[in-house]
Amino acid sequence: MNVKQRVEKLREQIRYHNYRYYVLDSPEIPDAEYDRLMRELQTLEAEHPELITPDSPTQRVGAQPLEGFGEVRHEVPMLSLDNAFSDEELAEFDRRVRERLEIDTVEYAAEPKLDGLAISLLYEDGVLVRGATRGDGTTGEDVTLNVRTIESIPLRLMGKDYPKRLEVRGEVVMPLKGFRELNKRQQAEGHKPFVNPRNAAAGSLRQLDPKVTAQRPLEMYCYGIGLVEKGELPDRHSAILARLRDWGLRVYKGVTTVRGLDGCIRYYNTMEKRRDSLPFDIDGVVFKVDSLDEQQRLGYVARAPRWAIARKFPAQEELTRVLDIDVQVGRTGALTPVARLEPVFVGGVTVTNATLHNEDEIRRKDVHIGDWVIVRRAGDVIPEVVSVVKDRRPKDAKPFVMPKKCPVCGSDIERVEGEAVARCTGGLYCEAQRKEAIKHFASRRAMDIEGLGDKLVEQLVDEKLVNDVADLYSLDVDTLAGLERMGRKSAENLIKALEDSKHTTLERFLFALGIREVGEVTARALARAFGTSDTKGMSDKKRVRTDIDRLAKATQEALEAIPDIGPVVAGHIVKFFKQKHNRDVISKLLDAGITWPPQEVAAAQPLQGKTYVLTGTLSSMTRNDAKARLQALGAKVAGSVSAKTSAVIAGEKAGSKLAKAEKLGVPVLSEDDLIKLLEQGEQGT
Repeated sequence: MNVKQRVEKLREQIRYHNYRYYVLDSPEIPDAEYDRLMRELQTLEAEHPELITPDSPTQRVGAQPLEGFGEVRHEVPMLSLDNAFSDEELAEFDRRVRERLEIDTVEYAAEPKLDGLAISLLYEDGVLVRGATRGDGTTGEDVTLNVRTIESIPLRLMGKDYPKRLEVRGEVVMPLKGFRELNKRQQAEGHKPFVNPRNAAAGSLRQLDPKVTAQRPLEMYCYGIGLVEKGELPDRHSAILARLRDWGLRVYKGVTTVRGLDGCIRYYNTMEKRRDSLPFDIDGVVFKVDSLDEQQRLGYVARAPRWAIARKFPAQEELTRVLDIDVQVGRTGALTPVARLEPVFVGGVTVTNATLHNEDEIRRKDVHIGDWVIVRRAGDVIPEVVSVVKDRRPKDAKPFVMPKKCPVCGSDIERVEGEAVARCTGGLYCEAQRKEAIKHFASRRAMDIEGLGDKLVEQLVDEKLVNDVADLYSLDVDTLAGLERMGRKSAENLIKALEDSKHTTLERFLFALGIREVGEVTARALARAFGTSDTKGMSDKKRVRTDIDRLAKATQEALEAIPDIGPVVAGHIVKFFKQKHNRDVISKLLDAGITWPPQEVAAAQPLQGKTYVLTGTLSSMTRNDAKARLQALGAKVAGSVSAKTSAVIAGEKAGSKLAKAEKLGVPVLSEDDLIKLLEQGEQGT
């Protein structure tokens, strides 16, 4: 047996044992033997890299962190389900189905409704090529690199009789045991624990770094299919799930078929009793007409199928009184009204607070201070006020008034027309936003302060050594060296990094300020519009203050006249500079010695009107560097491929974006092509 044959044999064995472990829950070999097979495969692939294939079991993790998630348009929409909250509503659903089909009894596929994140997997010729979130049902996010890290998702299907293109749909969940262990690690490392397994699963799957996702205990259970091309499938939903299991995909073992309404109710009651003993959270059960022919005859209504329904478990609710309504300011400045409640035992815990979401929600529910309200705690740790018992409203009940000033820092409150959330505008000053403002300010694409990590920021703020971003430049070696886990050498390095960061560019500085919706592109446009280019007779100190003063005094109309800046962003900029707190912090930063070179006179933009998409790993530069250089030449750099894309630039290990470009006929450029494009453009300017 030659090396290539041995590699294929090992892959086949590993896939088989994954199938036994994850799908059949019946492993044939101990973990040590499985690890031996995997190590042998890893060794052979390291010695013969030309034999590595994307669907090899060794290739689950290893991609570089993403800058953002691309957009995926579902070829077959991922519809939501109607809900039934009582046996009567379930009976009404069964009646409608029977009457439309003109039959006496319907056979349903019955399965638990897992409480996780809906996901779509696309297999082509049996190989996993894309993973996408449900999103709004029509468009989701491309999370291919992350779903590849989930061991229970096969990178290649088993068998030979699968369709040429097959979209599998299911739920990514975090088992309760894994959730508890993850939260223990979070707390041990000084991080905030996750609220519940669903949020933990969703947050883990949406990490920009696949290596982080790989460390999270995620699993997937399949519950159906979407797109099917060039292949035959059974004519019953239950049989399709069995076929998916044969191909190596995990399906919950408790999926079964039941006859009629009585069968549905018996299954629901059984699962409700078993709910607390399951290894993962469920919030109900799902019934689907089993026959695909009958499903087709029933069709759809709005955004839900007529042939399926989710029978939800009852929410846990109690009655209590609203003692007061406070406003909390989140780390991004969002204001959230919170009801302070008369303590009540609900959902297994004593509840004293409940979210009211936003001002519109308070108005919609007509919640007053002093009201008797129904509080629900169903699965979520954060309870919510469901409704007001109006006939018990006391005469002295008071309506809630949203403050016009931030309750933390006193800055103006901003609420953009069309948005439900009100926000504090004192981003550089507000104590509630302090940690996030400093982390953003120090980030690589902003002031690039090497060595100022998240944990150190938390420590500096908690110790009250830094009250705003300008205080960073008042730190000294002795103070830093006295902090936990900070030696003198690390302190000296950070002070040097702070000094180095003082020499920046105007666009980086503006981006670092964290003005709402002012990203790198907008910051660049502002720098070009307000940066000084004619510096005759002007000191550096005066020039940088002139740049900021011109921007701070800009009117809404003047800002809207700048390309790519609309009225909403212009309004954010005006409100930011209107706050004296923010202007004071900027003045302190300039006093500390932050400076930037004069703004270059805008040159011709040879790539104006062109749109590029970057994918894969570049060897000669980072993707951020490539993006910045393309944008400097006038190009737009998008996160997803469309027919309007000028070209896709593909580095090593390019994924689904490359495949989509080839499908749409979009030109594909290599890294060498990119370098030539940049050099020609930069020489021309």
